[in-house]
Amino acid sequence: MSIPPERRVALAVTVLGGLAFVALALLLVPWHPVPGGTPAPADAGSVFTPAEIERGEDYARWARVWSWSSVAVSLLVACVLGFTRWGRWLDARLPGWWWLRVVLAVAVLALVGRVVTLPFAVLLRRHALDHGLSHQAWSAFAVDLVKGELVAIVATSIVVVVLVGCARRWERAWPAVAGGLLGVLVLTGSFVYPVLIEPLFNSFTSLKDGPLRTEVLALAEREHVPVDDVLVADASRRTTTLNAYVSGFGSTRRVVLYDNLVEDVPSDQALSVVAHELAHARHDDVLTGSLLGAAGAVFGVGLLGLLVGAAGGRRRPAMRDPAVVPLVLALVALGTLLASPVENGISRRIETRADVDALEVTHDPAAFIGVQRQLALHALSDPTPPAWSQWWFGSHPTTLTRIAIARQLGDQPSPGSPRPAPG
Repeated sequence: MSIPPERRVALAVTVLGGLAFVALALLLVPWHPVPGGTPAPADAGSVFTPAEIERGEDYARWARVWSWSSVAVSLLVACVLGFTRWGRWLDARLPGWWWLRVVLAVAVLALVGRVVTLPFAVLLRRHALDHGLSHQAWSAFAVDLVKGELVAIVATSIVVVVLVGCARRWERAWPAVAGGLLGVLVLTGSFVYPVLIEPLFNSFTSLKDGPLRTEVLALAEREHVPVDDVLVADASRRTTTLNAYVSGFGSTRRVVLYDNLVEDVPSDQALSVVAHELAHARHDDVLTGSLLGAAGAVFGVGLLGLLVGAAGGRRRPAMRDPAVVPLVLALVALGTLLASPVENGISRRIETRADVDALEVTHDPAAFIGVQRQLALHALSDPTPPAWSQWWFGSHPTTLTRIAIARQLGDQPSPGSPRPAPG
């Protein structure tokens, strides 16, 4: 039996996207980033006191419960709406042109998902407040939640309008056209996000002239990363977590420091974090992630074409029908969850290379170890998360792995790390 033309196109797009992803991953991802190989994680007792370990494990245990419960409920609701008649029933009551129905469907489904997972978000925030990880007022938290939801609705609406619009215009070739357009959108989003989205959640001011600013700019020069400015974000209003990042491209590139990183840790430790972020910029890791994301988008559109198709069927709407939105979002939710181990496995290797580069450029493993310890304490990270959880959801190496790398590259124990309290 011959394969319908539309499915042949979808199959070709799937194969092309998959091959492009594999080729880019082989060429751009540092699969062996640690000279001599990645060592076994450091012993938790050599880095943290028993009380610190217990506090981190206690916080992480319930944080995982609320987070995983939210994911499970969200996925369940998406599947119920996407794979049963309830989603089509909901879409049938939406008015307007096809594109307006798509946008309204995305908004309604996003709000339904937010409502059913809101109790977990509240519990998780209450948990963070109880452990001193945030001092943000509930009103400000609600505003940030609304902003995040609106950004997600707008971004998702653009994607789904492109998919449905292409299926309506090119019944057979839509997977190829939509795959190409979404790949371009992924790349564009990498450039647009720092300019349009970051200012919605933080205010930025230039770091005042002084030793830290001078050292950050000198470090950027040593790493051959052009930097336009060094900014401080008012992140402490939301979280106690320490962080920094490099934002923008070319002449617009900025080093952004969380205000609590500037104020709460010694400058040598802050510079270790900055060196890590500058390494990402030097290796164009954002571009690497964007290219992999674009290839993944092409692959995903091809799979969508194979699973849904423009013609639809008796039990499913056609891709050109706005009623397909719940099904598309359910498939995207499932695909995102299933792709997480691949995405996070790649991320961990890229983050490890940035750690290695930071250690090599600063020649200060003690500062690196010190700031990794502070990062873990400020975020109440679990020193030894479940192996399957780290494999599936961990986007960074664990704190103990990062410290083991620093010890190996520094060929020394961790000076300044506290010893366990007696008894």
